[in-house]
This record gives sequence, structure tokens and C-alpha cells, in this order.
Amino acid sequence: MDYRPIPAIFVADAPGLDFLNSIATPVDVPVDWIGDGEGLLSWLEQADMVSAPTLAAMRSQFPAAELDAVATRARELREWFRGFVRDRKGRPLASADLLELDPLNRLLARDDRYGEVVEGDADGGPAFEYHVTRRWKSPESLLMPIAEALAKLVCEEDFTQVKACEGPRCTLLFADHTRGHARRWCSMAICGNRAKVAAHRKRLKERESGS
Repeated sequence: MDYRPIPAIFVADAPGLDFLNSIATPVDVPVDWIGDGEGLLSWLEQADMVSAPTLAAMRSQFPAAELDAVATRARELREWFRGFVRDRKGRPLASADLLELDPLNRLLARDDRYGEVVEGDADGGPAFEYHVTRRWKSPESLLMPIAEALAKLVCEEDFTQVKACEGPRCTLLFADHTRGHARRWCSMAICGNRAKVAAHRKRLKERESGS
């Protein structure tokens, strides 16, 4: 399986689902954007989950083997959570589902966040703002913004509108925020157009066979 030949895909309209989409088959070959430590760092930067200076510090402070190890944990987290989502998409979450989220809560409990007062924005706003950040003490801390995105997904998204793309070979998930909730495809530029072409060819074939 290849990884990182093209920019990562962000079509889910929900960061937690974008994480699940970090493995996909955009054309013919499966692509895993977090296949190793460098892939994980690159994906986190593209997702705007971790700043470039923090990622540069991680590269300089920790050996590649440690970053590869946390990428392995990220992939395990991804596949576990994919199962949770696929089993529940299309229906409201219930109290009983909370028990299945224990692995996520245990990961969140290891987060090292803190708040501080910082200078506010200009243009007449408040002089100071309360800002929450985290200490990046180890490669494991790279999992924390991902865990936070997954937690927000289950707390803030309507799971009745979490869908899988209808493309026959597509594995991408998304949150349908469209009016009327009529979204069917990960992207009209990808699977939507493929479906249109396939439908057109089918109509032509049926017309030819009926003539």
C-alpha cells in the first residue's frame, strides 16, 4: 500500500471523519496518509491540527522509530473508531454507546492541556484572551488533537446524517450538512462524476439494445 503521493483528502465536513478518511482509494490504489511517522506529521499539518513549528520540534526531538510507533497507534485508533462509526451511522447515538467509547476516554485522560492569558487581537477587541493549548511532551501527544476531533464528532454531530459515499469502490465517510440532507457522494468531482458517466453509459447501452 502506498502513501502520501497526493495531498490528503478533506471532504467529510467533520475533522473526526476526515481522520477516518486518511486511508482511501482515490483512484485505483489504496493510499494511507499515516503509513509512518512522517506521514502522520504531514497529515496533522494538512488537517491544521498541529502547527508547523510544533511538528518541526517533534522531528528534531524524537527519532523516526518513535514517530513510526505513534503512527501505528494512530492507525489502530482509526480502525477501532471506524468500526464504531460504521455500526452507528444513520441513527442517533444512544446512552448505551457510551460504553464503547471507553478507549477514547482513556486516551483523552492522558492529554496535557493548560490555559493561559494571551494578548488579544487588535481592531478594538479585548486586550487579552484566554487561550487553551497543550504541552507536546512526547510523540503520544500527537494523538490528542485527533482524540479531541473524535470526541467532538460523537458529541456535536447528528449521527443520522453521517454517511458513507455511495461510490461502489469508495470508502470515504462524511457528515451531510446540506439542505435537505441529500448528499450522496464524497465529492461530485470524484464519485459524483463517475456515477453520472456510468449512468449515461447505461442509458446509451439500453437505448442501443432496444433499437
